Amino acid sequence: MNLLLSAIKFFLGIVGHSHAVVADAVHSLSDMGTDLLILLGVKFWSAPADERHPYGHQRVETVVTLCISLILVAVAFGLGWDAIKRLGGESKCPPLSIALFGPLFSIIAKEILFRRTRIVGKRIHSSALIANAWHHRSDALSSIPAFVAVAAAAANPKWAFLDSLGAMVVSILILKVAWDIAAPALSELMDHGASKEDLRKITDLALAISGVCSIHRLRTRRVGSGWFVDLHVLVDGDQPVRKGHDIATAIQHKLLEDGPSVADVTVHIEPDEKEEL
Repeated sequence: MNLLLSAIKFFLGIVGHSHAVVADAVHSLSDMGTDLLILLGVKFWSAPADERHPYGHQRVETVVTLCISLILVAVAFGLGWDAIKRLGGESKCPPLSIALFGPLFSIIAKEILFRRTRIVGKRIHSSALIANAWHHRSDALSSIPAFVAVAAAAANPKWAFLDSLGAMVVSILILKVAWDIAAPALSELMDHGASKEDLRKITDLALAISGVCSIHRLRTRRVGSGWFVDLHVLVDGDQPVRKGHDIATAIQHKLLEDGPSVADVTVHIEPDEKEEL
């Protein structure tokens, strides 16, 4: 679909003398590039843990997400700079009405792709796939100013400068989407923790296990599509080691099954001093 959209918009943009539509075609072409990144990357980040990567390969998904955002930044700056240069010159040939069909077809097709891709991304908790979905949405949104600019410039030749202005608006929209995609990925690389709501849910699930007196030192960090959870659990110190181990195992299973996208759990068992007194 991305390849077809790029071809259609390139053709109509060149034939219709519209720089905004050509810029929109470049954006669709970059969508195809990020699709390839997803297809190649998923083989790596879904691979099981090994000796050199004991925590798995989920960070590859984060890197792919950042790559998608960097591609968008490069596309945005390239289109924006070209639009600025064209805006300073005199337009010898205003856009033709035929160029309107490019962004119109793109708006419809990319919105469908956005919705379908986002549904799958949320279902499997994939940040890279959700990022790619928003890349589709950015293409749909960027087609709107392209459509308006071409329509205005085609209606009145004096407004031909709006075509280049539309291309600039497209580049700004792409830049905004790039930041929205990069921000969560950067936070993940900095090991940001879960939200207060998720922490509260993790705490409640752990405290619901029989034999747990209290918990403390609850820490979380995002790795790929899930949270890695580390917590200290206080239990009755007079219980046998086997009982403490069973409690820890029960907490792990509970958090993995009912926790907020929990991918891994480490439980440290400690004796409750109050119980001993």
